[in-house]
Amino acid sequence: MQHRPIDKRFHAEAFLEIADDETHCCNYLLATDLEMATLDGYASTSWERGYGGYVVKPDPPTLRLDGAMFNSGQCCCGIERIYVHENRFDAFVEQAVATVMGYCLGNPLNPETTLGPMAHVRFSAEVRAQVAEAVAAGATAHIDTMSLDDGGTYLSPQVLTGVNHDMRVMREESFGPVVGIMPVRNDDEAIRLMNDSDFGLTASLWTQDLDRAVRLGDRIETGTVFLNRADYLDPGLCWTGCKQTGRGGALSVIGYYNLTRPKSYHLKKVTQ
Repeated sequence: MQHRPIDKRFHAEAFLEIADDETHCCNYLLATDLEMATLDGYASTSWERGYGGYVVKPDPPTLRLDGAMFNSGQCCCGIERIYVHENRFDAFVEQAVATVMGYCLGNPLNPETTLGPMAHVRFSAEVRAQVAEAVAAGATAHIDTMSLDDGGTYLSPQVLTGVNHDMRVMREESFGPVVGIMPVRNDDEAIRLMNDSDFGLTASLWTQDLDRAVRLGDRIETGTVFLNRADYLDPGLCWTGCKQTGRGGALSVIGYYNLTRPKSYHLKKVTQ
């Protein structure tokens, strides 16, 4: 197994004390990227779209939501849905909100900025619409509008609770700095919710218990399972997905085959 330093830009951590075995490893975050859909008329594609997931380990005293907010949430396997064990839900949300409130929205050329604009106003408009719909349906928005939020591409990050899978923000692409958080009773409920998706790109398990991570990973419908890291590519491993995430794969020898065309020679020796 290779061990590499984890760039904090791709690092999501949470404080999650272990009261008993039932509360160990019960945080899950999922994300989706719908920008890379399979094109009509093509038999297959090596682009992926899909949900990723997290289980957050209980080591750090401070929560980092960089996995959800990095690049203003514009990452193919960024984090959009979080599931936390009900015994740790309030503490998790408190730290999540405190972390996001500490972000500085602004010009990315400003050294003080920690959250820049979205790539296009139509992307930010979609995020604003999903947040507004969720709040209208009963969700709670925990982050006030930031001073540099211009109603366009400069969009305030948002943490939502009181969400459910009937809301678009928990079912569709956001691809922006918003994350919904739901409590779960146990691993079984978390896995059920993680798999309640049309997509399957990545899942990330954060735990010191490797055996348990393997058991959970085996049950998650996804193309890649991360352990104690997220949003990280290894050129030796195939980048792929399942369900409506797409067909094919990139990176690894499989990616090479997807970018080349084989040619066969079927020869028969002619004898007198």
